[in-house]
Amino acid sequence: MKHTALYLRVSTEAQADEGYSLAAQAEKLEAYCRMKGISQFRRYVDGGFSGSNLSRPAVGELIEAIRGGAVERVVVYKLDRLSRSQKDTLYLIEDVFLPHGVDFVSINENIDTGSPYGRAMIGILSAFAQLERENIFLRTRMGMIERVKQGLWPGGGKIPFGYDYDAAQGILVPNQDADTVREIYARYLAGQSTGRIARELGLRYEHLVRQILQRESNTGVIVYKGECYPGRHEPLIDRETFARAQRRLHRPGRPRAAPGGKLLSGLLVCGHCGAKMRYQKWGAAGDKLVCYSRDKSKPHLVHDENCPNRGVMAREVEAVVIRDLARLAAEPAQPVGGAGDEAACRRALDRAARKLRRLYELYAEGEDDTLRAAIDQARRARDRAAQALEDVRQAVQHARQDEAGRALETIGACWDRLTDAERQALVRACVDRIVLQSGKIEVYYAIDGAPPCAADAG
Repeated sequence: MKHTALYLRVSTEAQADEGYSLAAQAEKLEAYCRMKGISQFRRYVDGGFSGSNLSRPAVGELIEAIRGGAVERVVVYKLDRLSRSQKDTLYLIEDVFLPHGVDFVSINENIDTGSPYGRAMIGILSAFAQLERENIFLRTRMGMIERVKQGLWPGGGKIPFGYDYDAAQGILVPNQDADTVREIYARYLAGQSTGRIARELGLRYEHLVRQILQRESNTGVIVYKGECYPGRHEPLIDRETFARAQRRLHRPGRPRAAPGGKLLSGLLVCGHCGAKMRYQKWGAAGDKLVCYSRDKSKPHLVHDENCPNRGVMAREVEAVVIRDLARLAAEPAQPVGGAGDEAACRRALDRAARKLRRLYELYAEGEDDTLRAAIDQARRARDRAAQALEDVRQAVQHARQDEAGRALETIGACWDRLTDAERQALVRACVDRIVLQSGKIEVYYAIDGAPPCAADAG
């Protein structure tokens, strides 16, 4: 026998609202059935589910029962109990209920799709239900923006590594992992790879290290919907440390760190085929630099199976690089001013561009002198933002050169006292790549104005 489906729903935010509790809905729905003489009915209950979509277990069960021919009508206490989405409401009624001969009744709005009037009212009322849902979303978002403007943590999602959330104050507070965050930045800026940092600090994933390095909230700000707001929480690092880490993370073509600590690992390129080169034990003579194209154990790194590059002894190339770096260190480049916040300038440019597009759209709908003046002003603002971004990019490039200059000064002052890892980090800061071809050595620098060094092996 077919039955009447009584659908009940409460969302988490409306759980205690008068008239919306599951018990209150059930009482009214069953009273309706008694009044209509309906004895065969079944409850379909979604407790704690939003009405903004149909991803609800009881709705899925109801649809299956309808398609199986077991339901003759669906009754709800109020239309928005079924759905707050106009699209979903019309889908259920027009594509599920009506094709299977199932009537729909909403007690509160006195709607019954058995009549033409009832079917017309469905579209009108479901539109208002969707409007209310969108208003709730807008009010919630506006309240959240106001919250972050006050420097309070917005909540939701995961709490950043190194912090706990203090609900009483509404802010982040450093926890026992805060020192680990500071150590990650220190090691990364000293030249260690993210993988090595993860291993040595006991972190499960290398990706976690990269996430921490890119998390701007570590500097005491809150990033919400692409905008930055000053936060009330204590910063774990300063802005300059964060900016230096970003420059290294996003350095174009930056060589990856070598866990083995070899001086030139990650910088070597074969001049014959363009493949990478690596250190290889060569008996008592020491290490030899060999092309990956001649190493069949890693076919994905092979560029030319017939590469003629037979390699060169590592100590010969290292001697050339160290000697030329010492020469450059004698006359280091003068430091250039620091870098600005490129991400903030990019966001400002995006905002200016979006505003200009909106004004153009309004102007297309109806020409207006006021809009024309606003468009001219917005265009100038966009151009200023674009110039500011370009200025910051130039400053970032100069800052990179400044770091290379500082590395050169270190090489000239205390090379003999450095560890292998420290030497590798300094070389990587100064050298872009080293090309080896038929006994020829070419060293290309990441230092503005420094010409390549060309030398013969041996």
